[in-house]
Amino acid sequence: MKPTISKPEDLIGKTVVTPQLGNTQDVSLKKWLAEKNLTGKVKVTNLENAQTLDAFKKGDVDAAWLPEPWSSRLVLDAGAKVLLDEASLWPGGKFPTTVLIVRTQFLQEHPETVKALLTGLVAAIDFSNSNTADAKTVVNDQLKQATGKALKPAVIDRAFEHIQITADPIAATFPQLAKDQVTAGIAKTAPAVAGFADLGPLNEVLAKAGKPAVDAAGLDAK
Repeated sequence: MKPTISKPEDLIGKTVVTPQLGNTQDVSLKKWLAEKNLTGKVKVTNLENAQTLDAFKKGDVDAAWLPEPWSSRLVLDAGAKVLLDEASLWPGGKFPTTVLIVRTQFLQEHPETVKALLTGLVAAIDFSNSNTADAKTVVNDQLKQATGKALKPAVIDRAFEHIQITADPIAATFPQLAKDQVTAGIAKTAPAVAGFADLGPLNEVLAKAGKPAVDAAGLDAK
């Protein structure tokens, strides 16, 4: 947020950016605005993460609801102030922002491919959590390749402090995420989530790696 914004009501008449219509941050923002009785009083627009910094600096937008490392970029590179950390809205401060999924048909037709993908994912997570400095370098190199510019070390450091890299999709949050789409005005009815989380293949990979299973929160049964 701009430093002049200190409470939700200060957003009235202002423009807030999210990365994409209907994505995690877009739904979260619109749900929060609805709960604060600010729906229709705040302009919500969508802009790619890499473009948000320039728009914020130019004054084209007043605030943003972003994932890391882009939120840290606004704070450290543009002087933005944090009005709300979404973690404060979830039990234990944990919620998913990026989850790996595959279609049921693809899983049925290519189980070994999915298992190989999950094995690589778990290995990458282990690498990141065991070699944080190297992981930061890898991430920054990829961001430079994608955007043409690497981020400052301080931005990457702050971003890593605000995320947890884990194989657990936190399936217990899925029903609430589905309901949030309705509150946010993205969907008229909440999507059915029964049978949505088949974590069997993931737990097989985790067991082979000597790691504890993750909980499907009852969403593995249709």
